[in-house]
Amino acid sequence: MPALAIAALFLAAGCSSPPPQATDHTTGRASAKARDADTSTTPDSSRAVAAAPAGAATAAAHPGSGAGARAAHSTTLSVRSYDSKTRRAVISPKKAPSSSPSPGADPTPDPAAVGDVIASAPAPGAPHGLLARVTEVLGETREGTEVQTEPAALDSVLGDSTAKGAVPVDPAAFDVDKLLPDVSVSWSQTGDVHVGPEGAAVPLGSLRLDVKAEVPTAAGTPVSAKASASGYVQVAPQVDFRYGGEGAGASPASAYLGVSGDWTSGWSLKGRAAASTGTPVRIPFAKLHADPVLQVGPVPVVVNLDLTCYFQISGDGSVTVDVSQDVKGGFKAGGTFGPARGWTPVSSSDTTSTPVRTSLTTAGNVKAALGAEASVGLYGAVGVVADLAPYVRGEASAGFPAATATWAVYGGVDLTGTLRLQLSVFGTPVLRRDVPLGALHREWKLEGRP
Repeated sequence: MPALAIAALFLAAGCSSPPPQATDHTTGRASAKARDADTSTTPDSSRAVAAAPAGAATAAAHPGSGAGARAAHSTTLSVRSYDSKTRRAVISPKKAPSSSPSPGADPTPDPAAVGDVIASAPAPGAPHGLLARVTEVLGETREGTEVQTEPAALDSVLGDSTAKGAVPVDPAAFDVDKLLPDVSVSWSQTGDVHVGPEGAAVPLGSLRLDVKAEVPTAAGTPVSAKASASGYVQVAPQVDFRYGGEGAGASPASAYLGVSGDWTSGWSLKGRAAASTGTPVRIPFAKLHADPVLQVGPVPVVVNLDLTCYFQISGDGSVTVDVSQDVKGGFKAGGTFGPARGWTPVSSSDTTSTPVRTSLTTAGNVKAALGAEASVGLYGAVGVVADLAPYVRGEASAGFPAATATWAVYGGVDLTGTLRLQLSVFGTPVLRRDVPLGALHREWKLEGRP
């Protein structure tokens, strides 16, 4: 299946508490600390990681050791609006008198105060979620309390918590932008819900895209040898998350962010394909985006996942092919953090292919891939970019198809990627430069002579 794939983000600002006399809000927060005893963290605290429920509650924290300090907790406050240019937000209690507050939520939330950190699921003006610290309370509006904010990091809300989990991404959560006319999308859900022409055949939790497209053809190629590609890709992605906290304002002892999953595809290439520029030609056919929300204790952690599915063709335009193959396997790409080595890449793939049909007519070479570039990040900041490209490659020596000439068709997979500066959202030191994931390349012979 397609692969994955990611402006610098924000480090946490200093986490000192405001002086007691700085605001009236801190005294109310001190009494609230007793109400929140069950949500405070301890050095050995562990948080479960799961898919957040619809309408996940906003979490708030006030890092520090002073009287106003408070651990992350669910609250009935919500982000009513956010302006990404000015970083101003309007915060108010949810207007849902007929519904019960989320379990553990503060039934009488305190007004926003300087030093508070807000973690919110996607909200108006913040489609990728929001993790921000209040730097100034600007006043009241008709919608709620307007505050000035700055970017925050996960250590300010997760503190010394530990968390680890892998959460599947609901295929229905993807927004799909079709870039070519002949693209169809299929998926299925529990409750016998099927979407798309292949929905009934798609396993639960998988998303399938079918495509047909013309591809670049060598100049002077007869109509009978015009090149085309068709096929499908089916993927069941999941987000992998790990955090080992050392307290607010400190780099974590460990962290991991990545994407993995199962991939199945079947596709074919026919005709005399060529890359007229001499370099591979990439033809995107669909872009997918989802913002799954992970529930890490009381904190909604918003993951941003983008996939761009494509065909990529290269060749000298002299060989006419009729090749098809089935591809199946799994993949993983991401970045892991440790104090000794900092951020280091993680990438693997056990993808294999089975030839369905292979045919070459003349000497030459051609290579075609059905792949995907993916990016995964947190709260709108891309952290990991990966590119997974299963391919088929054919070559034939001079004199082909004479019996003395050699020819071969190979299957293979390329996995490449990059760790980006924005991984500092974990509260880790800023990367001085992007770190390549490292190229993973595997190839195997499908058919040939000798």
